[in-house]
Amino acid sequence: VQLQASGGGLVQPGGSLRLSCAASGSISSVSVMAWYRQAPGKQRELVAIISNVGSTNYVDSVKGRFTISRDNAKNTMYLQMNSLKPEDTAVYFCKAISPTPVWGQGTLVTVSS
Repeated sequence: VQLQASGGGLVQPGGSLRLSCAASGSISSVSVMAWYRQAPGKQRELVAIISNVGSTNYVDSVKGRFTISRDNAKNTMYLQMNSLKPEDTAVYFCKAISPTPVWGQGTLVTVSS
């Protein structure tokens, strides 16, 4: 399966964006998927993770602001980002973790006034 992320852009602090990660094939058998991000000059970090049954987990810095979800029927994973802060500025990547690791290309999110 190949993954393509989209939905990034420029948004003001406090704004919202919804990222999508579309798969070229079925994700029903992909047990774990995730969103990562990499800010300029920093290492890539795990932002949110979701299992095939909908269990989720988040890095502390986005808890209460970001929501990860997946629609297996549409072969798509999402990241709803609310109350965005300048420190959320990064390239966001989606990844299928299990059973076979697959990275999608990144989508740039810039939070700035």
